[in-house]
Amino acid sequence: MATQTPSDSFDPSLCDVDDYVLENGPGDLAWDTFHYVYELVQSGNLAFRENRMEEAINFYSRANSAKSGDPIILSNRSAAFIRISQYIVHRSSSSSEHRPLSGLDPTTLAELGLKDAAKLVELQSNSVKSYLLKANALLLLDKYDMARDAILSGLQVDPYSNSLRECLQKVERVSSSSTGVSTHRQPERNDDFECTLCLKLLYEPVTTPCGHSFCRSCLFQTMDRGNRCPLCRTVLLISPRTCSISVTLKNIIQKNFPEEYAERKQEHDSLVNVGADTLPLFVMDVVLPCQKFPLNIFEPRYRLMVRRIMEGNHRMGMVILDPSTGSLAEFGCEVEITECEPLPDGRFYIEIEGRRRFRILRSWDQDGYRVAEVEWIQDIMPPEGTPERDNLQELTNTAAACARTWIGRAKQVARQDQRRFDKLVTVEGMIPSLRDPERFSFWLTTISNRRPSERLDLLRIRDTKERIKRGLIFLRAEEQGCTIQ
Repeated sequence: MATQTPSDSFDPSLCDVDDYVLENGPGDLAWDTFHYVYELVQSGNLAFRENRMEEAINFYSRANSAKSGDPIILSNRSAAFIRISQYIVHRSSSSSEHRPLSGLDPTTLAELGLKDAAKLVELQSNSVKSYLLKANALLLLDKYDMARDAILSGLQVDPYSNSLRECLQKVERVSSSSTGVSTHRQPERNDDFECTLCLKLLYEPVTTPCGHSFCRSCLFQTMDRGNRCPLCRTVLLISPRTCSISVTLKNIIQKNFPEEYAERKQEHDSLVNVGADTLPLFVMDVVLPCQKFPLNIFEPRYRLMVRRIMEGNHRMGMVILDPSTGSLAEFGCEVEITECEPLPDGRFYIEIEGRRRFRILRSWDQDGYRVAEVEWIQDIMPPEGTPERDNLQELTNTAAACARTWIGRAKQVARQDQRRFDKLVTVEGMIPSLRDPERFSFWLTTISNRRPSERLDLLRIRDTKERIKRGLIFLRAEEQGCTIQ
């Protein structure tokens, strides 16, 4: 995107990006991977400074796949997402008429920028820029209170930051002009404040172009099965990412019916945050910890589930139907949605990464999808300092050396195939600490492409040494073709 934008539309923190310092060394990465990441970041920075934001984001995303959680990559990509979103918001109507844009809408771009900024705050809680990025993204999403909180957190780090103070003044100015509501008398509780779908007080109300108001979650749950207004059947060209909450109506309801609105919020939160030992389930395949791959979410029940997950902790369970019984397999894996791209037709393109194993204690249906109470499963590890633990660590170190050698040869073969080379670099970058043999054993088994029944057996095993041995056997079996999942 090469079109320049008004200079006063950007926060100073978004005017430039940080360079990757080559002298810092590779850390835990191999030198060739580190140089690969360095070149991607440098290319991304050049594109950013030349205002080619979409190219910059592509470079940063590839770098992030190879070196996940790097503060410089997250900071630069967040700034690029926010810059594009701000550009679209401030773009004049005449420009849109003469040269319409394609791609993601400003709300989705701001949410992607916010996601990177939130991770950056966790990694660098003493960095003023991380709070500025988070506040700017929240401001684009009209979340003024949260933007104010982010700035105040930053001011605790640096009370004299002029950038943070200027941003706080901007938030206060925009907030006061957008959310002020005054009423002379308290309205009576009647059907005008009820959602015609759930027959309860409107929660996070949205008003459609045809003039009807619904709870936001209720409306889009019905739109998963069709794109018409539930009342008048008018075709609605809206999506959860582009349809904003009616701020005025929400403020009126929340101010005049605070207790009932609080109950509705608690009811909604119970669906979003299901509990530490409860998981919504995606029934499709067996996933292992440290495994990472994309999914296309198109079924209405799973669209609803993903929307709720993204409002909560971004985690769900992946399970498969046991072919021998036709029911849910007893064991599964918790996965985290690390990337989520909503599509115009209501589908989601997500990327997931395996985290922890679990065993299902009981399950039930909730709004069309499965939810389960689970117990978390861990290997039985030898105590520290024992000969058994020393032997396990030695086996882990040996297996890691074999895996690195195999990946190194595979990368040499894939030099002319950029897509495959990127995939190998991503897998290599996901290797866990060798001080965690259990997690390493799963990473080792994800290198090779195994059948679902074999992956399910790996989830059941609670012997780390046995899983590492199987991983080495799988690796030798893949030696000829260098196949990677």
